[in-house]
Amino acid sequence: MKAKCGICPRGCELDEGQTGFCRARSCRDGRVVSDSYGRLTSIALDPIEKKPLRRFYPGSYILSVGSFGCNLRCSFCQNHRISMCGSDIDTVYLSPEELVEKSCGLAGDGNIGIAFTYNEPLIGFEYILDCAKLAKQKGQKIVLVTNGYVNKEPLGELLPFVDAMNIDLKAFDDKFYREIGGDLETVKRTIEASAKSVHVEITTLVIPGMNDSEEETERMASWIAGIDKKIPLHISRFFPQYRMTDRPPTAIKEIYSLAKTARQHLEFVYEGNC
Repeated sequence: MKAKCGICPRGCELDEGQTGFCRARSCRDGRVVSDSYGRLTSIALDPIEKKPLRRFYPGSYILSVGSFGCNLRCSFCQNHRISMCGSDIDTVYLSPEELVEKSCGLAGDGNIGIAFTYNEPLIGFEYILDCAKLAKQKGQKIVLVTNGYVNKEPLGELLPFVDAMNIDLKAFDDKFYREIGGDLETVKRTIEASAKSVHVEITTLVIPGMNDSEEETERMASWIAGIDKKIPLHISRFFPQYRMTDRPPTAIKEIYSLAKTARQHLEFVYEGNC
């Protein structure tokens, strides 16, 4: 009998021993579990602005950790060396207790908590939840940098232990999302739900010829403003990566032009990677 994963709308139905689409969850003993639990591929003390979060404890640092796998398939992925890998990648194991202890030990260096980032963190839901519960007891902040492609139930369970999120809004177009294996409405729902309880900032990577029209940016910014016009939006410049090395970087002047368009609706718009 197949076991169904409940983390994202893909809802992988897996036979015993089978790994899901995200490459980080599999069926064991008749249920879907996290293969990436505690297994870290990346760890660094980053400026909070690098997440990017511009209006959440500016000037501070945050311990950033990543694992492996992703539940989308972006041909332009900036972190494909870990996000497109599975459990055969080299990792270091840190238990929730060890990670929180390490984070607390960096308080003297300006660290305010833990950011789950680099690959898609929410496919490692169980680890994040366990770490977040411990971190909150120690007064640590929890940040998620996510694609927002998650079911409402796990998101709702996690939000009480989260302080801030940067959510990728990769485009404001259903066709774009179908091509990368997701759907726009799920990400919109994640943004709406998260903005009610935590600090949210949004990032859009502008790719020439794909999501770079003034009209799409205007629609996106107007929709965000309908939630809260104070939600920061990062308009970020694309550089050739992964399977999209034949496309030129986004022109800097285009980033500034689209940011100007977004400012017609939003109070805080930032140009990124320029």
